[in-house]
Amino acid sequence: MTTRILLDSRKFRVEAVEVPDREGRTRTREVVRHPGAVVILPLLPDGRVLLIRNRRFAVNATLYELPAGTREPGEADDVGALRELEEETGYQAATLSPLVRFFASPGFCDEEMIGFVASDLTPSAQRLDATEHIEIEPVDVATFREMLRDGRIVDGKTLACGLYWLSFVANDMKGAP
Repeated sequence: MTTRILLDSRKFRVEAVEVPDREGRTRTREVVRHPGAVVILPLLPDGRVLLIRNRRFAVNATLYELPAGTREPGEADDVGALRELEEETGYQAATLSPLVRFFASPGFCDEEMIGFVASDLTPSAQRLDATEHIEIEPVDVATFREMLRDGRIVDGKTLACGLYWLSFVANDMKGAP
C-alpha cells in the first residue's frame, strides 16, 4: 500500500491510502492515524461514578463523559490513564484495573481506546488545558445506568465503557451496587 500524508496535526495524521478493491483496482481511502487514547471509569469511595461535563466544540454541546485523553508518545496505557484522570477530574487513583479495549471508529480511524476502572480515589487538583471546559459530576450507579439508557449520555467511549462495566464487571465487584 502506498500512502500520502494529507494533514499532520498535533494529535493525529490524515493519510490517503491506496487499497485494492474486490476487482483488483486501486482506490484511495482517507485514514486518520491516531496514537490511541485511554478512558477511565472512576469510582469514588462511596460507590458513585465520577463523570465529567465536557464542552465539546466539534458538536457544539456539553456532554456527560468518562474522563479520557490521548496517550502521549511512548506513554504506557496505565500511566496515561492516571495522568488524564488527575488532569480532568482532580483525583488520583491508588488502584487501576483494565476494563476493555476497542476501536472508536474503525471505518476511517485506527484510534484504539483502552478503558480502565479507577478506584481508591483521593482528591488532588484539576489541571485543565487552556481550551478545556470540564466540570465533575458524581452520580450514583442507578443514575449512571439511567443516563446510559435514556440518552443523556451520547458519547461513544462513555457508552462503550459504561455498558461494558455495568454488564460484566460491576456485579462482580465486592460491595457493588
